[in-house]
Amino acid sequence: MFDYTLAHWLAFLSAAVLLNLTPGPDMAFIVGQAARHGVRKGFAAMFGVWIGAFLHVLLAALGLSAILAASATAFSVVKWIGAAYLIWLGLSAWRGEAAGDADTAPAPATVTATAVLRRGVLVAALNPKVAVFFLAFLPQFVTAGAGPASAQLFLHGSLIIAVAALVEPLLVLAGGRLARALKSSPRLGRWMDRALGSLFVALGIRLAAASRG
Repeated sequence: MFDYTLAHWLAFLSAAVLLNLTPGPDMAFIVGQAARHGVRKGFAAMFGVWIGAFLHVLLAALGLSAILAASATAFSVVKWIGAAYLIWLGLSAWRGEAAGDADTAPAPATVTATAVLRRGVLVAALNPKVAVFFLAFLPQFVTAGAGPASAQLFLHGSLIIAVAALVEPLLVLAGGRLARALKSSPRLGRWMDRALGSLFVALGIRLAAASRG
C-alpha cells in the first residue's frame, strides 16, 4: 500500500510546493494577521487555514467534493457565502481604520487568537475553488495498486498541508517583523489596514465572479 516511485514523489512534491507558494485568500489572511496582530495570531490564522483546507481534503477523499463540482447550485451557494465573508473581512479592516481621523485613529481593536483561528477556518473552508481544485488535482496522483483511491486522496491531500508547514511559518515570521514596525507607526498601520481591506474585497469580488471551470 502507498507504493510509489521516486518520480511520483518528485512530481507531487514539486506541485505541492508551487501550490503553497501561489498567492490567494489563505496566504493573504495569514500574512495580514501576522502583520497587524503579531506572530502568535499569525500562527493562529495559519492553523485555522490548515483546518479549513483539511476539511476539503476529507471531502475529496469521501467523494463529496464531486457534488460541489457537479452542482451549479451547491457551488454558487458556497461561492457567494465565501465571497461575502471575504468582503466582510475587507470592510471590517476599513472600518477599523476609519474609527478616527488621520492623526488620532486608535490602534486596531484587540482580537483573540481563537477568533483569528475561526476566521482562518472559514476563509479556507468557504472557498469552493479549493474543493474543485483538490478534486481535479489529487486524482492525478492516484496509482493503480497503491491502495484504495480514497486513502490515496487523503494521503496526498494531507501531504499538501504538511508541505504548507514548511512554507507558511516563514511567512508568519516575516509578518511578525512587519508587525513590530507597524506598532511604532500608527499611520503606517492604518495604511496597512486599508491595503489589506482592499485586498480582501478584491479577492471576494474575484471569488464571486469565479466559475466551476
